Amino acid sequence: MNIQFCGAANGVTGSCYWITTNDHQFILDCGQFQGGKEQEKQNFMPFPFPVDQIEFVVLSHAHIDHCGRLPLLAKRGFRGKIYCTDATADLLDVMLKDSAYIHEKEAEWQNRKNLRAGIDPVEPLYTIKDAEEALKLVFPVRYDQLIEINGHIKIVYNDAGHILGSAITEIWMQEDGKSSKLVFSGDLGVVNRPILRDPTHIKSADYLILESTYGNRLHPANATSIEQLLEIVVKTTRRGGTVVIPAFAVGRTQELLFEFNRFYEEGTKYKADLDKLMIYVDSPMATTATEVFKRNAQVFDEETKDYILRGDMPLDFKNLKFTRTSEESKALNFDRTPKVVISASGMCDAGRIRHHLKHNLWDAKSSVVFVGYQAEGTLGRAILDGLKEVKLFGDTIHVNAEIHNLEGFSGHADQAGLLEWLGGFKAKPKEIFLVHGEEEAKTVFAQKIKETYGYDTTIIRDYSSYELETGELVTAEGVAADSMDNLHKEELAKRVEEVHKHLENVLYQSKLLAAQNLSAERVAALNNILLSLEKETVNLGATLIDGEQSEDIKIETEY
Repeated sequence: MNIQFCGAANGVTGSCYWITTNDHQFILDCGQFQGGKEQEKQNFMPFPFPVDQIEFVVLSHAHIDHCGRLPLLAKRGFRGKIYCTDATADLLDVMLKDSAYIHEKEAEWQNRKNLRAGIDPVEPLYTIKDAEEALKLVFPVRYDQLIEINGHIKIVYNDAGHILGSAITEIWMQEDGKSSKLVFSGDLGVVNRPILRDPTHIKSADYLILESTYGNRLHPANATSIEQLLEIVVKTTRRGGTVVIPAFAVGRTQELLFEFNRFYEEGTKYKADLDKLMIYVDSPMATTATEVFKRNAQVFDEETKDYILRGDMPLDFKNLKFTRTSEESKALNFDRTPKVVISASGMCDAGRIRHHLKHNLWDAKSSVVFVGYQAEGTLGRAILDGLKEVKLFGDTIHVNAEIHNLEGFSGHADQAGLLEWLGGFKAKPKEIFLVHGEEEAKTVFAQKIKETYGYDTTIIRDYSSYELETGELVTAEGVAADSMDNLHKEELAKRVEEVHKHLENVLYQSKLLAAQNLSAERVAALNNILLSLEKETVNLGATLIDGEQSEDIKIETEY
């Protein structure tokens, strides 16, 4: 078995790993390189693998640095399946079409310049049509579902807690009568964060590909950043300024909305200030992504589900407005009323956020608040590093606004979080490959792993290749048992109990609907469905506790 690192090797973008066995070839992720011009040039290079021989893609999540070259893969001849979680599949429809639109517009802008200069036109990296072709190949699966891809390879997706649908992937591969298990962490999230569940602990692996984005840093407590955000908002708007928050459309924007909902619903000492303050989400993609979040409440954490069961959608609240049209977006910059504007892209390299920076960076009354990672070469990183003048749409803008960096909002686990997750393994993997981090982060993290667990690691610094030894033969039953190691009977029984509790709440809510605008027939139909689900849940819980299989229970195992 061989693994070749084709991206996220000397930085945090372009995630892509090529796995080959004697019988099969596939890739993990197919992300876009982001940052300065040199990084982005890599997107146009040929893939380092034979595209027409790649059988399938295992996708960890829907951030562009992990999925952004899937349309290019399809454009260059890939016709296999793209495996991902069902929530990731929903987000991909938003992310890939938006990315394609940006590439088309950038090519149009460049070609207008080229025409005037007598230079040949350029083609976009890919088009919306290419994105649509890639989306036809998407094959969604559920968390914790064992998927047999072929006679030699099986996978299970586990919740990574990074963004909606993000996954840690367990992959079992048989070769020459032997089997090996590869675990790909994807991007790991932060524990005890709103909306999403904590990252799943994995018990065993022969080989581990582990992200290291914040391998050299510790985040401040999230509660500290939340309090700081509130204080920045109040201080800025009291002096008549605007708070501009560059935020990733998927993940960070929704977490911010969750926290603002708390500010408005639960009340604070700044209630009088908040009551007259508008919050704008100025990103069509973020707006659509938020709608996708609302449709995937099944993967939310318990706190968020409890909010919803109480009748409160935590991603919607008074004083919140989503702006879709360019006219609405422009109007925000001509209206000097104090406000909060959340806009993409999170690293300030494209999108409407650049317009908001142009109109607010020069204003000493305003504030710019960074709430996510800023990669080397990006405008966001330059502003954070203290750049005093920036070029935006041909104009030189002097940086007078207050600049804040609230790392407590990061969606990536910090050094302590990564170490805690790694400590979940019962034994050291044969090899641990550190990827998706800048040089210092990977080096410091490798040293910390050695100090904490005594594990040696391999730091990936370039597009290198490694031959991996295969292990002993593992039967299909052994793979299934290994994949369900995190789901013991006691835990499953607890889950069933929680589902039962939620069903009771939903039943109560459905009865309340009868007093509203729904017809009696629709309420009765809903009750019948829920009662049937409740019966199956009770029977399943009894089956697990008794340890016997009930002939009356029929649970679908395929999506």
